[in-house]
Order: sequence, then C-alpha cells, then structure tokens
Amino acid sequence: MTQEIHGTVADGFEEVRAEFAAFVATERHDYEGQLCAYVGGRRVVDLWAGPDGVSADTLYGVFSSTKGAAHIVVALLVQDGTLELDRKVTYYWPEFGAEGKGALTLRELVTHRAGLVGLDAGFTEEELADDRMIAERLADQRPFWRPGTAFGYHALVIGALAGEVVRRATGRTLQEVYEERVRAPYGLAFHLGLPASEEPRFRSVQPMAPTPQQRAVLDAARPGPHSLASIAFNTHVPGAGELEDHANSRTVRAKGPASAGGVAAARGLAGLYAAAISEVDGRPPLLKPDTVAEVGQIHSVGHDLVARAHKTFGLGFQATAESWYPCLGAGAFGHSGAGGSQAFADPRSGLAYGYTRRRCAFPGGAAPENERFVRAVHGAAL
Repeated sequence: MTQEIHGTVADGFEEVRAEFAAFVATERHDYEGQLCAYVGGRRVVDLWAGPDGVSADTLYGVFSSTKGAAHIVVALLVQDGTLELDRKVTYYWPEFGAEGKGALTLRELVTHRAGLVGLDAGFTEEELADDRMIAERLADQRPFWRPGTAFGYHALVIGALAGEVVRRATGRTLQEVYEERVRAPYGLAFHLGLPASEEPRFRSVQPMAPTPQQRAVLDAARPGPHSLASIAFNTHVPGAGELEDHANSRTVRAKGPASAGGVAAARGLAGLYAAAISEVDGRPPLLKPDTVAEVGQIHSVGHDLVARAHKTFGLGFQATAESWYPCLGAGAFGHSGAGGSQAFADPRSGLAYGYTRRRCAFPGGAAPENERFVRAVHGAAL
C-alpha cells in the first residue's frame, strides 16, 4: 500500500512533491523520511512520509551531517577573529604537537589533512561518545601520513579535533557554542546533545536491508582489518558495533559528539544552512559573504586516502557540487551522513536543503534518492 505524503510545498515546487511521492511509492512499506528546503530564507518544501506518529518534528540520527553543524561553529569563530585558520594548531592546543604534528595549521586540520584518522589501538564505545576523550588520545598518536601532504576522511574524529581547538580558544565546548549561537536562537531541530526531554521525538536508526546482490557489492568493497579505512571507522577493534549502534546509543545522543553524533529533523538540517547564508525571520545570515566564500572554497581535492576515491572538501564541509550534485553552483557546501541524510547550502541560488531517513540506505553515504530530490528542488528554485 502506498504511503501518504504529508506536508506542503510552495507554489512552483509541486514537482518536488511529485518526485518525493514517486520515490516513496517504490520503497519498502516501512519507509520513513523527511525532505525540507529553503530558498532565500523562506521554507518552500516541507514533506515527510511514515507511519502514524511520524511528523516533521521527528528526530533521526544524521551521522556525518553533524560535521556541518560543527564547522559552522568553526566558521563563526574564524569570522569573529577568535580562531585564525593559518595559525598552528599548537598555538591553541600545545599537546597536539607530539609525534611530528607541530607544524599543522588549523586550516589543514579541518580540511582532513592531519593524517590523524584514528588510533592504532582503536577507541572504546565510551570514548567515541566523548569528544574530549577522543582529542586527548589523538594528541599522542603518530599520524598515518605526513601532516599536510595528503588528505583522508577523518570520519569519527574531525569534530573532536576541531572541538578541542574551539574549547582551548573559548573555554567552551563546541557543543555549547553551537547551542548558544546557532541552535537555540533559530529554534533548530538539530541537536549536538539531545536533552532527555526531547527523547520521545527520536526514532532509532534501522540497519541497511541490502538485497543479496547489494550485499555482494558491500562485501567485495570491505576494507582490510588494518587499512586506513578500518582505522578511520574504528572497525579494526574486535567486537566493534554496527553503524546504527552509534546513533542508537543514548550516551551518544546526550553528548552529541561533533563528528557523527547529531540528531535532527530535515527542518533542522535545512534550517541550519538557511540561517548560514540567508536572512531568516528577520535575523541576518550567520555567515558573512566572505566567510561563505571561504568555507565553500575547495581546499582538498583528489585521492582520499581513507575513502580510496576522488573526493573534495572545503573548510570542514564537503564541496557539495563537486562531490555530489553538479547542478549546484560553485561554492556549495554541506555534509552528508552515512545513514542517507544530506544537508547543504548553495549560496548562488540561495537554496538550503535537508533530508533524513530512518533506515540506512544502500550503499551508504548520501542516499541515492537525494540526487533526484536535489535536481527537482534546484530546478524549481531557479
């Protein structure tokens, strides 16, 4: 039975609703997802599908889409002058210089060039929930490549590394700065640290349900147990949990680790990027034009040593047009999440986009359906 599509679209965005409905009609009967978009600070798409009780306010684990919120904080502090991108990390965090990391700059750190993707011994589940513990352990770790000479996705640690610089510079955690300057003022349904009072809104992440053919593809691509990818995703640790276990941990949700511990609705994802680039409800954009241009400028491009593929990163953000959706303008920036979430801003069109889904999508990363949704939203926004 085809699920009902809930929500609204603005005039001119009817094709987006039709595209969302067409996708949902082909999905499993238990599909849950949300799609939201703003143009010029105005919400123009607000759709969702799922069983009774699911709404636009339902919260889902968004994995690495969390990195977008973390690096909005870094961008704000750079804009303020509190952080300087070309200062050495050791200026803020002296202990970081151990094992040959002393020359690395903050700019290089947030563009995945530190070579510090994980620990030889791995992290415990308790440590992965706590950015302070991650940072303390990484300070003594020898990098896996000469810092600054190459890049690779720091999947579970980049938020902790950037967060420790924020804490040393401000005396506040990255999560506290985000709450005070970004989430609370805009009322965003995007939490780095979910209060217990909001727990009833959360729907646990469901594991991927691949077909036998898809399972064969995943198995063939599985990295070796001592590879950079395994170290970066902590899967080299005996007994390491599954992807969804991270988001489904109440400890992770409560602490909101800044690499992959965020909880959000699509409204929150899109709302974050709308606030970053546009006036929303009379509030000026969080980021000035020069800052928007800086964070969206490509800094790392080429062979990602962890992903073993061609990737592009701006200042902590994925370069969304080059990484995912070529229909977008140059300088688009955002971040996808392993379960299928996607969020970004396209400053040239004024578009801000957010998508969530409950069940992890094949093959991981941004769910494939985002490509058709983004084309439809972007086409309507022009």
